[in-house]
Amino acid sequence: MHQNELAMLIPMVAFLSTFTFLVFAVWFGTRQKEREAYYKSETLRRISESSGEGAKAAIDLLREEERLKRIKARESTKVGGIINVGVGIGMFICFWFLIGPKVAFVGLIPGLIGIALLIYVYKLAAPVE
Repeated sequence: MHQNELAMLIPMVAFLSTFTFLVFAVWFGTRQKEREAYYKSETLRRISESSGEGAKAAIDLLREEERLKRIKARESTKVGGIINVGVGIGMFICFWFLIGPKVAFVGLIPGLIGIALLIYVYKLAAPVE
């Protein structure tokens, strides 16, 4: 192989390796979620079949899991809002000093998106019980 051919081969191998890794990572993650859902449904089925109290316990477990999902989603939205506000402020300051005041207002775009997310979480979203 000539040196030019080898130079072309290295980026192609890196590109294919990266995307092959991503495909397997997604596939393994999907399989894990399927297994978790299966074991959860089997556990709930066995609990609900065991006795009259088992059905009530299974419903309570489902409600608690749903409540925890809503809390996690709410907290993720808070973090996303804070990050967007920080990025917007950083862009505004950097653009102000590097390019000029007219371009600096581009930083308001992610900042205002972050503020909108925070307003949604604290004012508009239904409270978690």
